[in-house]
Amino acid sequence: MGDDRLLYETRVRMRQALVAALAAVLLIVAAVLQLVGPHAKINELTLDLIAAHKRFPLDLIGAVINAGGLVALAGTLSFLFGCTKARNPQLKDYMRVLALAGGVIAAVTGVAYAGVIAIKAHDFVTQGSQTYQQAHHLTTGAALVALPFIGQAASLLLAVGFVLISLNAIRVGLLTRFMGYLGMFAGVLVLFPIGSPVPVVQGFWLFALGYLLSGRWPTGVPPAWRTGRSEPWPPSASLRQQRAGAGALGRGAKPATTPAPEPVGAPVSARTRSSTSKRKRKRRR
Repeated sequence: MGDDRLLYETRVRMRQALVAALAAVLLIVAAVLQLVGPHAKINELTLDLIAAHKRFPLDLIGAVINAGGLVALAGTLSFLFGCTKARNPQLKDYMRVLALAGGVIAAVTGVAYAGVIAIKAHDFVTQGSQTYQQAHHLTTGAALVALPFIGQAASLLLAVGFVLISLNAIRVGLLTRFMGYLGMFAGVLVLFPIGSPVPVVQGFWLFALGYLLSGRWPTGVPPAWRTGRSEPWPPSASLRQQRAGAGALGRGAKPATTPAPEPVGAPVSARTRSSTSKRKRKRRR
């Protein structure tokens, strides 16, 4: 990698750290907005539309904020991929395309879906007799069927890009194993959210990545960021051996040494009595 690329990374790393932190904040705030406000206590279509009409400002604002978080996340992954490819030119650009396309398309479809739901809910509350037939008719349009499908496809693209970029960032030494594997897990959660609807894992990873990019990582920034070259991490077995050796030396144990071999042709008198076998000692007596 040339010096120009290294200088560029050094210059923009703090900015990218802020983008990563902003992505975390936006994604978490958007998820919290989806939880507050009125909700239907029973999962029934007519009640869902009435509740959606009451809370449409929150849903629409939350969708816009979530879109900003997804775009910032895609930009963060794109920057990390660029740094990774600079250290491994054999990487293919489709990983960056997956992350950017998935993030942008998911952002647009999320806002569009929130807008369509708000319109349908308004029509249901202000027109007609608010029956199940009317609600079913309003929610079976092409837009309400296609937008969720497109959103899921975009989430799949983003998740695959997330996982692949995190994996290759480990391989060149830009991310520690903990950060890389956590990023891969966060990518899977984009497609299969487990547990809390708030993206805690993605938010934590983005905050941690921003902290790393800022140069304040507790154990020091990985060497690959400073050298501009690929700095693969040693195998786990080697790390365990090094730690075990360091622990033994720290407790005062002396490293094992092998005795020097006796020179060829040395006289018998030079050998110590302890080095002579018991059988030979009996014969001499």
